[in-house]
Amino acid sequence: MVADGLRRLGETLERIVIRRQPDRAAQKTYDMIVVGGGVYGIALTLEASRRGLEALLLEKGDFGSETSWNSLRIVHGGLRYLQSLDLSRFFESVRERRWFLRHFPDLVSPLPCLMPLYGEGLKRPSVFRAALAANALLSATRNRGVEPEGYLPAGRVLSSAETIERFPLAPLEGLRGAALWYDAAMPDSQRLLLEMLHWACGCGASSLNYMRATAYAEDREGLSFVTAIDRLSGEEMTFRAPLVVNAAGPWCRDVAIAFDRDVPELFRYSVAVNVVLDRPPLAHAGIAVSPRSRAGRTYFLVPWKGRIMAGTFHAPWTEDRENTPVSEEMLESFLGDLGASIPGFAPGLSDVQRVHWGLLPAAEEGTDEIATRPVILRHADSGGPEGLFSVSGVKFTTARLVAEKTLDQIQKSRGNSLAEPTGTPRPAPIDWPSAEEVLGARGEQVDALRESLEELVALESVITAED
Repeated sequence: MVADGLRRLGETLERIVIRRQPDRAAQKTYDMIVVGGGVYGIALTLEASRRGLEALLLEKGDFGSETSWNSLRIVHGGLRYLQSLDLSRFFESVRERRWFLRHFPDLVSPLPCLMPLYGEGLKRPSVFRAALAANALLSATRNRGVEPEGYLPAGRVLSSAETIERFPLAPLEGLRGAALWYDAAMPDSQRLLLEMLHWACGCGASSLNYMRATAYAEDREGLSFVTAIDRLSGEEMTFRAPLVVNAAGPWCRDVAIAFDRDVPELFRYSVAVNVVLDRPPLAHAGIAVSPRSRAGRTYFLVPWKGRIMAGTFHAPWTEDRENTPVSEEMLESFLGDLGASIPGFAPGLSDVQRVHWGLLPAAEEGTDEIATRPVILRHADSGGPEGLFSVSGVKFTTARLVAEKTLDQIQKSRGNSLAEPTGTPRPAPIDWPSAEEVLGARGEQVDALRESLEELVALESVITAED
């Protein structure tokens, strides 16, 4: 088994195209520079490259190491938007979930989701029968082009007995059944991001991690210049393109300040927290629960590698974005909500194996209400640089669509129409040896594994062990 894993890894190494070559990048003029290597920056680099633009991605740390890495690992299809009749967001989410299932079947798979129903408000069997029927009808194309293993069945309402069979810890008092529907999960979201970047580089993009953008300038011929510090060498470098897009996530306002001016509407800060609990999964499904003390708040407990990934807890954020960790008080509030939702569960701080936290844009400053729409800003519309755009998004699921919309707005501002993606396919995925195969390597297999991993490290811009 170990030999098979090493052979597979060796066969895929030749297809890896992510290379860190700052000196070479500084000598070229690109069609577009993207600042920020989270899911929004990577998606923008991918979509630009698929449309024939030569793009350069600059990331101040490791690719996808901040908010994108700290997600709940769910690719949401938008069922919740039917409750508010936000059909545009619903259709967008269904479309983008299908895109991930189609193009990354090795990393994204169906996830059954179950919500116990107690006859309160909208969480009643009759309401969910109608909602799930509408969901099935309006997402009739959800499986188009998807491999059979990725098909999402229609949802249904379970009886109380079926609910207890699937979710034994469901509180019994007032239980009237449960809603069962299907979304998608990405257990290794960081691997998904790297595979998206592989695809972008396969289409001609270049990418530099540990490259912190510090300044922006333009010349009279319409060329933009981004000054950046190579955090590995300390060298100041300049990169050129007629277009620059600031997609730096929670740091997009900092980049906007350095490049032009502060734009508060780009990102009003709130914190999002997910935790890994050292408990076995409560069911073979993502469980959606709501504490009765917090009306309207829903948490998911998702099976993740033999443990539970629980989230998402939202709170206002006004602290140091670089260094301040999630407080113990915040975690206790979150765990208290989970315990109130499932009295037989009662997780404590000792159950917390890992805390994933990141910053998401809030609807209003100082609140935990998450923004509902992305922001795509052309700085020239407010007297700023002609070649500078900024974008801020909300969901991992719709990052690719926001990239498409950003490119469309850029092209329209220049009197052009958005080109269709080329037919360049995603490169063959990297077939990693499993953890069992790596740990089981012996003798000559260890040497072969070391050589393969050293080559992989070099070709994926891995700088630190944490990367």
